[in-house]
Amino acid sequence: MASPRFLVGIDLGTTNTVVAYCEITDNLEQSQVSLFEIDQLIGAGEVVRKPLLPSFRYHPAAGQVSANDLTLPWQNEAVPGDNNNIIIGEWARELGAKVEGRQVSSAKSWLSHQAVDRRSEILPWAGASDVEKVSPLIASASYLNHIRQAWNYRNPSNKLEDQDVVVTVPASFDETARKLTLEAAELAGLTNIVLLEEPQAVCYDWYARHQQTAAQELKALPLILVCDVGGGTTDLSLIEARFTSENGNTDELALDRIGVGEHLMLGGDNLDLALAHLAETRFAQSSQNKKLNAASLTKLIQQTRAAKESLLSANAPEQVKITMLGSGSRLLGGTKSIDLSKQEVHQIALDGFFPISEFNELPDKRRSAVVEFGLPYVADPAVSKHVAEFLTQHQQVSRAALGLDDAQNAIPVALLLNGGVFNSELITERVTTLLENWRGGEITVLDNPHPDWSVALGAVAFGKARRGAQLKIGGGVARSYFLHLQEKNKLGKALCLLAKGTEEGQEIRLSGRRFSLTLGEPVRFNLLTSTHDTLHNHTTVQNGMMVDVDPDLFQPLPPYISTLDSEGAELQANQKERVEVLLACQLTEVGTLKMECVSSQDDNKRWALEFEVRNQQTDQQEQNIHPRLEECKELVSRIYSANKKSAEGNEIKTLAKGLEKRLGPRDDWDFTTLRQLFDAFATGRKRRRRSEQHEKNWLRLAGFALRPGFGDATDGWRIEQVWSLYQQGIQFKNHQGWTDWWVFWRRIAGGLNQEQQETILADIAKYLHPGAMKNPQSAKAAQEMGYESMVRLSASLEQLDVEDKVLLSTWFLSKAINHNQYQQAHWWALGRLASRTPLYGSQHNVVSREQAEQWLPKLLEQDWQKEPMVAFATVMICRKTGDRQFDISEDYRQQVLDKLKQSKVPDSWLELVAEVKELSASESKRIFGDALPHGLTLVKS
Repeated sequence: MASPRFLVGIDLGTTNTVVAYCEITDNLEQSQVSLFEIDQLIGAGEVVRKPLLPSFRYHPAAGQVSANDLTLPWQNEAVPGDNNNIIIGEWARELGAKVEGRQVSSAKSWLSHQAVDRRSEILPWAGASDVEKVSPLIASASYLNHIRQAWNYRNPSNKLEDQDVVVTVPASFDETARKLTLEAAELAGLTNIVLLEEPQAVCYDWYARHQQTAAQELKALPLILVCDVGGGTTDLSLIEARFTSENGNTDELALDRIGVGEHLMLGGDNLDLALAHLAETRFAQSSQNKKLNAASLTKLIQQTRAAKESLLSANAPEQVKITMLGSGSRLLGGTKSIDLSKQEVHQIALDGFFPISEFNELPDKRRSAVVEFGLPYVADPAVSKHVAEFLTQHQQVSRAALGLDDAQNAIPVALLLNGGVFNSELITERVTTLLENWRGGEITVLDNPHPDWSVALGAVAFGKARRGAQLKIGGGVARSYFLHLQEKNKLGKALCLLAKGTEEGQEIRLSGRRFSLTLGEPVRFNLLTSTHDTLHNHTTVQNGMMVDVDPDLFQPLPPYISTLDSEGAELQANQKERVEVLLACQLTEVGTLKMECVSSQDDNKRWALEFEVRNQQTDQQEQNIHPRLEECKELVSRIYSANKKSAEGNEIKTLAKGLEKRLGPRDDWDFTTLRQLFDAFATGRKRRRRSEQHEKNWLRLAGFALRPGFGDATDGWRIEQVWSLYQQGIQFKNHQGWTDWWVFWRRIAGGLNQEQQETILADIAKYLHPGAMKNPQSAKAAQEMGYESMVRLSASLEQLDVEDKVLLSTWFLSKAINHNQYQQAHWWALGRLASRTPLYGSQHNVVSREQAEQWLPKLLEQDWQKEPMVAFATVMICRKTGDRQFDISEDYRQQVLDKLKQSKVPDSWLELVAEVKELSASESKRIFGDALPHGLTLVKS
């Protein structure tokens, strides 16, 4: 590859994407940085170049636009897995304000959202029924791909993939979101990029514009707060300006990033949403209309976003008109308009998001987060309070930077603001006043003449700094990383692997602790992270230190896992090779955490550890090993061993009782016990069919031990082991044998992928079909094959397409109403299939609100006191999520609540319908069919 000719900075923003560049010259320090104007469609076949590429996609309906309308100066090549018939940029943004359900927005926020599968096709969230959806990963990649093609069209001899490229991310992005950003860039053809935190980029831009005077200007400003309020996140960082003596005579300026904030999904999107709610209320008052659906609200938000930008600008009009078009035949007659005034927008922005609060006023976290369009926005929208919390967490380093004692509040003396909202002088003044009140003195606002561009410009300045052409900001890794050493019934200890501030490329080895690992088997390390400078007793975090885990100071990361492969010949069956390793960690040059197991005998033998990322977090506390667990594993291994004699006698008949005698009641077995027991059963899986008793016990106990099929980072490996058994089927084909077989797959269904779940459904659908009961032969076969267990299994397959869930629900609803047999199972299955909140599946696979509302009248006709399972199914279908895409209408909600009160159901059921609430343990058991294992918590953001 030829040497790069340009340094390129890409600000991949929530609302806009911006690109800047400079030529790599001999005098790089003086090389001029320019914005790269991006070719994009602004109308049918109309291409212009603009400095901002709005981060929006529009998916046109069939026949809505012609191929000629989409013509760009280059032959468009879509990202692998994407389609060509999409619009990106300004025209996509404008079309989304006019047409419902076809616009993808806020892809960057989705990329950092842990409660969904970011590789699944889920956007647009409130998509029209015929719209082709896309994953957050592909959407992000498509913007970078558009930029690459625009650049290469204009620079055919210096392609973007061959240049020195920096892509910016929020400082608060966790490891998963950073790695997904790198993956998106790779999909777009940019395989060699570096990541930079956005607040640092803003600071690099400021320094680049003030190189000659920076040292003088910052002499009296030792602590700078960078407050970057973007479209999707509020990103906070502290920069210390200090001076080092060089050669004993001159003071050299050094800048260090000494603090970063937690991930706050709070930004311009929230303000747009607040204004859209105000406009929605106005429209409802003027026409007695009901609440807008999710797609209509999305369309309205595009207009309130434009109104906000207009009314917060320097020469703002007094008011802006918001127009809602009708639909269908009422397109013109149904059009309505309302006005938003400058005063209203200022009041919502200032009092709602930037109120004048006290330094000791912290965000209200007791309220549940605001969920709109599936994104978990922060519960408290007051940026002011989040800034106070951030500064409170970083008092020790702030006092050190300012030279204050422990009795004084340390408030930064300089402020560097970035993000579109700070185009408003009013908001800039409000934030300045807020900090001056806290400090009791003046705050210096460092200039930022172009808040929309500074991140991209700063990324290029960082590129210069990496080549030694200007000052580089120090600070190293933004947060500390810990190995979680869990203990029974306690939160346990945390061992620091990489302390905050460790510089990039510096490998830290945990030499004081060695691990003996088995080759060929997966190993897992649970990690925690913290942005706090000090932990208990004001102890400064250092590499290798051991601390108690405080849930208020630590955040869990997805665990790191690896299978350590042996380099020698294949091992004999049952022969296990172990190796002693140390953990080595470092911050890579691209800005991600690198973890390896390093052989304690040979430094060149290394095994990389990778994230295990599922579509939901699981929070699992490892327990101490039960003193009789080894004895139980030996019992299982003996019964299912190759030696037939050792498996004879009564032990197989009394296996379940024998395990409970040693370990206590099975519902009390903790997570570690369950998984270790399963591993013992898995080893003997080939001998599970030795006798009817062997098969029955294996299915019942192995399924119980592996439920719900996920929760441990190595469960994917376990599911691979058992999936091969599905094709083998069962040996003893009687009613009880089939029932145990289907219960086994229901219990572990959460670990099966969509293809595996579809395979199961294809095999049992013919027995579930309403027509099967009309034919005596097939009705008898269904009965013998455990019909009721098949019903419950089918309803537990949450990865199925929505169309399959709707079909099954329709079958079961009809049967529940028209047949007395298996009524409870049919109602239970309907509630599980049509639930508003899945147990483990991604939210985008939930049956639509409109479909669920078609079934509700039939459920409301039933006698809930006579059959409480109907009431419970209705509760699941009407459970409140806070996301209007899925929540049933208020009319139905009230009808259901009234009937629930008359039916004397538990208060907890009423609460699930009336407000956004988590399930209790007993409710989880009722839905799941089994109690969830102790130590496994299903976390839904």
